Amino acid sequence: MRIVKSATLDEIEAISVNVESTFTKGLPSFSVIGMVSTSISEARDRVKSALLINECKFPPLKITVNLSPSEIKKKGTQFDLAIALQIALFEEKYIQFKETYVFGELGLDGIVKDNDFIFPIVLSLAKQGLVNEVLVCKNTAIKIEKIPNLKIYVVQSLQEAIEFFKSSDKSKYIHKKENYDYKKFIINNKEYFYTEDYSDDYKEVIGQDIAKHASLISLCGSHNLILTGSPGCGKSMIINRMKHIQAPMSLEEILEKAKLQSLQGSDVDFVPKRVFKAVHCSSTKSSVFGGGSGTAKIGEIALCNGGMMFFDELPHFPKSVLESLREPLQDNKILISRVNSKVLYNTNITFVAAQNPCPCGNLLSSVKECRCSEIEIQRYKNKISEPILDRIDLYVIMNDTFNDNKNIVSSKELHETVIKTFKIQKQRGQSQLNGKLDDSEVKKYCVLEDDCIEIFEKAKRNYQLSFRSVNKVLKVARTIADINENEKISKKDLLQSLSYRRR
Repeated sequence: MRIVKSATLDEIEAISVNVESTFTKGLPSFSVIGMVSTSISEARDRVKSALLINECKFPPLKITVNLSPSEIKKKGTQFDLAIALQIALFEEKYIQFKETYVFGELGLDGIVKDNDFIFPIVLSLAKQGLVNEVLVCKNTAIKIEKIPNLKIYVVQSLQEAIEFFKSSDKSKYIHKKENYDYKKFIINNKEYFYTEDYSDDYKEVIGQDIAKHASLISLCGSHNLILTGSPGCGKSMIINRMKHIQAPMSLEEILEKAKLQSLQGSDVDFVPKRVFKAVHCSSTKSSVFGGGSGTAKIGEIALCNGGMMFFDELPHFPKSVLESLREPLQDNKILISRVNSKVLYNTNITFVAAQNPCPCGNLLSSVKECRCSEIEIQRYKNKISEPILDRIDLYVIMNDTFNDNKNIVSSKELHETVIKTFKIQKQRGQSQLNGKLDDSEVKKYCVLEDDCIEIFEKAKRNYQLSFRSVNKVLKVARTIADINENEKISKKDLLQSLSYRRR
């Protein structure tokens, strides 16, 4: 019995599947077994039509195709080509499919097509070290050509796929990969890519120097940020410009972003620009964090992995959504449990939010009078619990007074600083940016100068900082020190970090 290798997607990870077949005497029939979905069951008609139109012999036997392992549910149309090859080549006893993974949906005329599952499947198999070469159509090849150490063979039809396995010279089927032409630099033999697209520029933000610098710190170290201020003071304006100057991306991160795009049915791009998602306050808990009835579907926060998530009008989000932020912001992971499945999604995000200081928004205004009572203001503030605020690295209160904008800074200048600090952190040996360091890494990298130790001890007592808050102060101070190109955290770096803590 010969085996054709293919694969299916289990939530966000791929599982290798062996396509097996038997041809036995009996009433002619054709069945596909192995916990298959409707899309795979329908493959029988697509395969039969493609074989007959291409004048392939359809044997008058009892044909049974098994997708193994049988206990795993399979879905997707990517098995069509593998099933068709088993039948088309059943008399060719000496052909071996070996370790070539075969993916492709078949049209009724035998044309090989792409689908949304193939790219994340191949990427997941490559990350697991299971795949070395694949046979796909041209459209799929263009998507997966950025995956390193992967040999890609291209066929356009079932007939070409049959000729591929019959041929001893497969060089003419090899897909020639295009160069990745974005700006890049190399650190420790690893490439990092970035773009210079500043369609929304920081030059357009008038004043608000403290908030702009806080946003820079957030970007340099992937720190969570909340901006509080009256309507029109520039909160959303600053945050919407942050998306253009995020940190560079490795090839693995670019491929992971493209994989998540394909899972949500979006157009896949390989642009080295991190994800930015603005979530509306009417969004449900399931849409933000994932879930669904009976299945653990991926949510917006996991789709934003490696990028930035923006909550505008933070207190207007449902309490259940806000409190559910605790786990993903602390552990950078979220576990979705359902009756039929449990899935752990990565949520390594930079969380940014904007809010008014009171229900009417005029509490901090210098020109408008606040219409809210003390009880209304307190009730409004209490919507954001202390555990959530404790997970915020930078908390900035903005005023609505605008100077003559002497300190004009462009997005290009800020992006250069982001890239500079990114290089410093990677050259130091960090796998994560400062804001995502674990406790042991904080002790290793966030080293204070001698004259800072006593000051920090006093700050911990006076501000009653929790253990989490202590680490967040050190992480932010480490990023400020990197911006200032200080090897250790100086007194000035530490005091500036403390100034961004919520009192």
